[in-house]
Amino acid sequence: MEKPKYKRIVLKLSGEALQGKEGYGIDPQVTLSIAQRIKEVHAMGVEVAVVIGGGNIFRGNKAALEGMDRSTADYMGMLATVINGLALQDALERIGVFTRLQTAIEMKELAEPYIRRRAIRHLEKGRVVIFAAGTGNPYFTTDTTAALRAIEINADVILKATKVDGVFSADPLIDKKAKKFEQLEYIDVLKLGLKVMDATAISLCMDNRLPIIVFNLNKKGSIKKAVLGEKVGTLVK
Repeated sequence: MEKPKYKRIVLKLSGEALQGKEGYGIDPQVTLSIAQRIKEVHAMGVEVAVVIGGGNIFRGNKAALEGMDRSTADYMGMLATVINGLALQDALERIGVFTRLQTAIEMKELAEPYIRRRAIRHLEKGRVVIFAAGTGNPYFTTDTTAALRAIEINADVILKATKVDGVFSADPLIDKKAKKFEQLEYIDVLKLGLKVMDATAISLCMDNRLPIIVFNLNKKGSIKKAVLGEKVGTLVK
């Protein structure tokens, strides 16, 4: 059996990852496909936590730019992440993976409140833990949530899933001459203003020496390759 390089990971998914080609909402087949890839890694003995965004349903920062109160908009975005978390939980449990959904905003009829020690215990018992509702505070992104939760649960790495093959000097979907970085230091990301994660998330990872692997979710086996330590995407450390 292949031996994973990382024992405990935080997988950061955007809300758009669940929408497939629909452009909005949740595609059940796409969500199931992601769940199957998580199951593949989980079956290797890796402890998996997932932080999921809500951009496929509602973007708080965009609504704020259009005049909505920023705090209200951000709370609405947090609720969107809970919807996505429930969808992913359902997909995982339909294929036999035990999960727990924890939310930073208490909603006990739907999920557990986020409690660090309980989250760690779930991971130790072999459950996939999904963290939703961001940090529970406005003005923070789900990237920052991923960094914060990863540090709190002593994760070995953050796997940041995107739709491109890593970190580039410009958007490779627009600029065909964009250069891909194989490896970066945290400070380079901040200095160059690269769109890896927001500055708060990068600073948290830098202060706590938490590596980030940015990879293409759409490439078959990419999560497994990253967990095994194979060369995939861009490593930020």
